[in-house]
Amino acid sequence: MEGSESRNKLHSRLRLWEFPDQYVIEPADGSGAPCLDISRVDASMKLIDQVSECKSLRVPKIHLISGVVGILKLLAGSYLVVVTESERVGLFLGHPIFKIRSLKVLPCDHSLKNSPEEQVKKENKNSVVSVLVLVVMMDFDCQRAFWQKKMESEFSKLLSVAEKTTGLYFSYEVNLTLSSQRLHDLGAESKSLPLWRQAEPRFLWNNYMLEVLIDNKLDQFLLPVIQGSFSSFETAIGKDIVDITLIARRCTRRNGTRMWRRGADPDGYVANFVETEQIVQMNGYSSSFVQVRGSMPFMWEQIVDLTYKPKFEIVQPEEATRIAERHFLDLRKKYGSVLAVDLVNKHGGEGRLSEKFASIMQHITGDEIRYLHFDFHRICGHIHFERLSILYEQIEGFLEQNGYFLVNEKGDKMKEQLGVVRTNCIDCLDRTNVTQSMIGRKMLELQLKRIGVFGAEETISSHLNFDERYKILWANHGDDVSIQYSGTPALKGDFVRYGHRTTQGVLKDGWSSLVRYYLNNFADGTKQDAIDLLQGHYIVAMSRDMAPVPQKGGLEAVANFPVALAVVLLSFWFATMALKQAGSDYKHRHLFFSLLWTGICVGVAALVRANGRIFCNRPRLHKPRG
Repeated sequence: MEGSESRNKLHSRLRLWEFPDQYVIEPADGSGAPCLDISRVDASMKLIDQVSECKSLRVPKIHLISGVVGILKLLAGSYLVVVTESERVGLFLGHPIFKIRSLKVLPCDHSLKNSPEEQVKKENKNSVVSVLVLVVMMDFDCQRAFWQKKMESEFSKLLSVAEKTTGLYFSYEVNLTLSSQRLHDLGAESKSLPLWRQAEPRFLWNNYMLEVLIDNKLDQFLLPVIQGSFSSFETAIGKDIVDITLIARRCTRRNGTRMWRRGADPDGYVANFVETEQIVQMNGYSSSFVQVRGSMPFMWEQIVDLTYKPKFEIVQPEEATRIAERHFLDLRKKYGSVLAVDLVNKHGGEGRLSEKFASIMQHITGDEIRYLHFDFHRICGHIHFERLSILYEQIEGFLEQNGYFLVNEKGDKMKEQLGVVRTNCIDCLDRTNVTQSMIGRKMLELQLKRIGVFGAEETISSHLNFDERYKILWANHGDDVSIQYSGTPALKGDFVRYGHRTTQGVLKDGWSSLVRYYLNNFADGTKQDAIDLLQGHYIVAMSRDMAPVPQKGGLEAVANFPVALAVVLLSFWFATMALKQAGSDYKHRHLFFSLLWTGICVGVAALVRANGRIFCNRPRLHKPRG
């Protein structure tokens, strides 16, 4: 068993050698294990005993790296993704956890460097037949090389976006994709497997990129990575030291940005699905509580069109019940009983979605699946979040019945969590985070009473330092989850952080809303493409991606928002100047030009407004409807 664990143990320190024709990844943890050799010509891999001497005059570049994220295959070849910088951020069940601060994407193929013209020069120039044949071949190869370079250039730009991915965590020792309860329930045989084989695929962020390394049986270099959030703190309560940890795991099945990933796919996987686990440890006892969030589980969308709040559209409504059934069946298998808490408005655009969700749930609810609507904005408004106590009274019975996970100092299971609360609003960010923090607080108080730290009437609010740090823990958690999906920290975060709304918090929310508008309309399409490329939702195919892209026609061929905005502003300025001139010298010519420029200004603005969708930054790999 020890030999097996040694072979499966991940290398915790690596040295990357960049040679002209190869990358060599050398274990620098003193294990004396073989090095990984990756060809920069064809991306082939092999294990070698040691780093070979460089035959080239060029001195190799040497970097210390924290791990290998995986290999990504594109048109011209493959790319190696490595962790160049990481930081230890805490412990998960006693094991060190690291946050990725910097990723690096390294090309593993030189094929783009050899153009058809260079290949022709290498042929026999004295042969007339050879030249004629090569001329014909060169025309085809030139076209092929042109499209190959063009597409590879596009994909390379997406990889530069991917390098900026936030909220990535890993551990060399423990499986972060599983909750404490599921880790405890793993058998001895499963625990002896490499971490990637223990992992829950839906929470394994680099699942697709690890495939090549898995095929080459490189277990010691396979670093499982999750996307989400991780934070913890210790506090003293009397003579006891209590450790609180909050970890989020983002599902990769329907991963993406706020406006380009809404609702569910046909298989029931929903956008912004995040599992949040709260863990408390004290005197050998360990207890955890899991809750989840996710978009409403049927097909709906909200395509950006330059308006502040685009219209909601329900897609394939006839399939809604089937899709929701698949979603809740999956939750039942993984978590047990499910209580779906819907926080969206009853009226307006949100009301249509809420009404659809409620009608679907009438066909699904039963003893193990329940549905509860709570109109957050109507009941709590923008400042009275303490009214969430009304919601807690309605779900308290479910929480007490389904409980939490608890083990004693001997590792014996004393209690297990039998069900989960699934919370959603529209984005599953702001209202959801406020609500989940309230549920987490109530459950933590129950856990501390069960362990014997709190008395019957004692609460977290009774301990000012504990209360303050707990609020910050959940506020940071909400910000992390929100940044990954929307690009900004969570709204209403001041209530979670301070327990009440503040003027600064309201102003910050206003700014974040404006930033979200900009990102949604002018940046997130490209980010969505980068996510789809990394997660394997769009697999590059030579036959498809090498074909010339059909030319856009009509307005779409020339649609450019910055240019249109410049035309509108300049036209407005010229119209204003001409009107001033007309007022000072009473010449009809200036009045005419004022009307002309006003017409151009209004006409272009109306054109952009009427065709807002094509002026936005849209995904190009998975093209949206409309």
